[in-house]
Amino acid sequence: MSEGQAVRKAEIPATIESLQTDFRALGIKKGMVLLVHSSLSEIGWVCGGAVAVIIALQEVLGETGTLVMPAHSTDLSDPSQWENPPVPESWWQTIRETMPAYDPDLTPTRSMGKIAETFRKQKDVFRSTHPHSSFCARGPQASSIINNHALAYGFGEHSPLARIYDLQGFVLLLGVNHSSNTSIHLAEYRADFPSKRIVQEGAPITQEGSRVWTTFEDINVDDSDFDRLGEDFLHSDAGKVVQRGKVGIADCQLLPQLDIVNFAVDWLRKNRQK
Repeated sequence: MSEGQAVRKAEIPATIESLQTDFRALGIKKGMVLLVHSSLSEIGWVCGGAVAVIIALQEVLGETGTLVMPAHSTDLSDPSQWENPPVPESWWQTIRETMPAYDPDLTPTRSMGKIAETFRKQKDVFRSTHPHSSFCARGPQASSIINNHALAYGFGEHSPLARIYDLQGFVLLLGVNHSSNTSIHLAEYRADFPSKRIVQEGAPITQEGSRVWTTFEDINVDDSDFDRLGEDFLHSDAGKVVQRGKVGIADCQLLPQLDIVNFAVDWLRKNRQK
């Protein structure tokens, strides 16, 4: 949605104050650990844009709350796997040899949206060290969530997603659906299904002060059925924990991460049979 479309679609502008009211009505409370996936344009026209959304979230969470957002940089990956867009095979080795190393401070996010990219740059925000699958966090639990993000199996047991699970955190889908819900990837690591396999990934990182191209193992994560999984969750008994509402004009869901992950583990086992 363009800015002009947002202006035409929204009856009134969203402000920091109105956003706080909407977040509280949705069920966000002080002290929560909250992982946010977002689309700024879906909220409507926001006075202050992404900055206003972040301020409103942090005000509602308070000093005891911890805000987390994805900061993925999937373009720092092996070019042999690129599809959007693909590049000629003759370029692959040049890319592997010259792509700048992942830098938590400098490397931008890719396809995470304006809110996540703005949050990444905020003072006192910590970012994990994974070159593909990093997360950013701010608040008292930030370091425990972000630290020790393993290179291999980046959405697995040694990832921020697993730490949020341990802390019984919540997921906010702010104008997006479950196809953006990275917590379901944690369930992919925990579930057994026939199509699950180990793949080799690559990325440029800094090692002992020098840029190197490194390779590491992961699983073939796949979000193509996450929307269907999310709909089944909403219509299940487990899905009764979901709180739904509007932030601005955006359709939103607030849910305990533990519940969606546990449901997804069972769902994936039953539904990914090929």
